[in-house]
Amino acid sequence: MPTFSRTDSIGIIQPNITVFQARPEDTDAVLQLLVRTAEWLKSKGSTQWSGLLQGEDSHQTPEAIKRGEVYIFMQENILAGMVMLMQRESAWDRELWGDEGHSSSIYLHRLNINREAAGKNLGEAIVHWADSGIQFAGKDRIRLDCIANNPRLNAFYVSCGYECKGSASNPMGEFNKYEKLISSK
Repeated sequence: MPTFSRTDSIGIIQPNITVFQARPEDTDAVLQLLVRTAEWLKSKGSTQWSGLLQGEDSHQTPEAIKRGEVYIFMQENILAGMVMLMQRESAWDRELWGDEGHSSSIYLHRLNINREAAGKNLGEAIVHWADSGIQFAGKDRIRLDCIANNPRLNAFYVSCGYECKGSASNPMGEFNKYEKLISSK
C-alpha cells in the first residue's frame, strides 16, 4: 500500500488513527484497499464486493471522492481504513430503500479496514465517528445495507446501535437494511 503524508486532519478516532477527507490524489490508494478487501473476502468464500475484482464499482468511488464523500483513516502514514458517507442516495440506495426518507439520510457505504489494521475495533470506531463525529446539515439518520447471509456483519451493525429496517433483494443478492437516528444541525 502507498504511504501518505497529510496535514489536513479532521479528527482522531483512536490513538494513532487520524481522519482525513479523501482527495483525488488518494483515489488509487483507496481503490487498491477496496480491491484487496474484495480479494480477502473471496478467499473467505464470500462474493461480497466481487464486482470490484472485475473492475465494477457500483458506488463510483472516484466520483464520490471528488464530491467529498469518502473519508480515510490513517495510522501514521498507512491507510488503515475508509468509509463512504453519501449525502444523496444512489441508484443502489433507491433500489433497496424505495422512495421514502432520502432527503434526511446519509448513506454509509464501503466501510473497509486494511487487514493489517484489523482486530483493533477500528470498524466500530469508524461507524461511531460517522454517526457522532461528523455532522451534515439537515440529515437526521444514517442508512446502510449489508449482505443478509453474513450473520457476523449484521450483528456488528446491531452492536453499533443500528436498527434493522427489513430486507430487500436485487440481482446481487439479498440485503438487510439498517438505520440509526443521529443529531442533525
